[in-house]
Amino acid sequence: MEVTEGGVTVEIEGARDGASEGRADEVFYNPEMELNRDITVATLRAYADREPRAETYLDAMAASGVRATRAAAEGWDVTAADVDEDAVSLAGRNLASHGGEALQRDANALLHEGFYDVVDVDPYGSPMPFVDAAVAGTRNLLCVTATDTAPLCGAHFESGVRRYDTVPRNTEYHPEMGLRVLIGALVRRAASRDKAAVPICSHSSRHYARTYLELEANATEATATLDSLGFVHHCQDCLERDHEFGRLPDVPESCPRCGSSRVVTAGPIWLGRVADPEFTARVESAVTDDMGEAKRARKLLDTVAAELDTPTHYDQHRLCKQWSRPAVGMDEFVDALREAGFAASHAHYSGTAFKTDATVAQMREATADLG
Repeated sequence: MEVTEGGVTVEIEGARDGASEGRADEVFYNPEMELNRDITVATLRAYADREPRAETYLDAMAASGVRATRAAAEGWDVTAADVDEDAVSLAGRNLASHGGEALQRDANALLHEGFYDVVDVDPYGSPMPFVDAAVAGTRNLLCVTATDTAPLCGAHFESGVRRYDTVPRNTEYHPEMGLRVLIGALVRRAASRDKAAVPICSHSSRHYARTYLELEANATEATATLDSLGFVHHCQDCLERDHEFGRLPDVPESCPRCGSSRVVTAGPIWLGRVADPEFTARVESAVTDDMGEAKRARKLLDTVAAELDTPTHYDQHRLCKQWSRPAVGMDEFVDALREAGFAASHAHYSGTAFKTDATVAQMREATADLG
């Protein structure tokens, strides 16, 4: 059968809801990842303006080749790779009218043989088995999806420790935790190859985390990126949390706000910006109406561009329940914090989540007259 996505018509073989495109034992098209692909195309458009010399694009786990075909339709010199013979055949047919080539190759081997300006790693599960090769084979922009959200967010603690070489924690801000665990692991892997990896656009959406990292082969800059790693300390009782930069955490024995001993520490994770606001705004401008998820993409990217850099968020419903008061509209709540002199913004992955530099006590006081 055929589907049209972003103005490009492609041949597909089946669909599986809730799974990431690129599963090794089956060629399928996943409609749940259309938002991911729409934002990818918009990012490629914005990045072509940012780096005009970038021409080559590798879809390292091409599956049906939908993403690769859409990139080829944008004028990129595309290579679609997959280990599955049927996937390569299907991707080749989809690429035929737009140019590019489909190869039956293992991504790790292929990426150690040459360079691509943009490399896209979107596996089924964790991207970490492919990261060293991807960093080695990328000149400019590395695009990475991770769908193993339970290890990333600390729900599957031991898996998270093994795969991402960090201590993840299962908190109420798990989408933020997962995204920053992923970026932190990627930045460290890149630095080990004397490459600086800087996130210029990132988002957490449903069952995955996605980030776009601009790479620079510079050992000094690579070292500098490590300064944006650090730790988050979270009180499970009063919900207060704090973060510190560095490689050796000063773990508190008790919460400095309420005295509770139930304080957990996560890290090292990425504490810096997960997106360049100016570039993310350009990505939003590159979203077009022929994209099936254009409305969602624009709203998400607009929120990401305006989001505070704080590495955690608060959930208004959780706080209001603890304060024994009804929740109010999010705009009203965020505005009250701003009027009280605090920085505050919405968070892009939840309608009830927000970010602020206020403490829990300060939030409670600033919003006391609401509702």
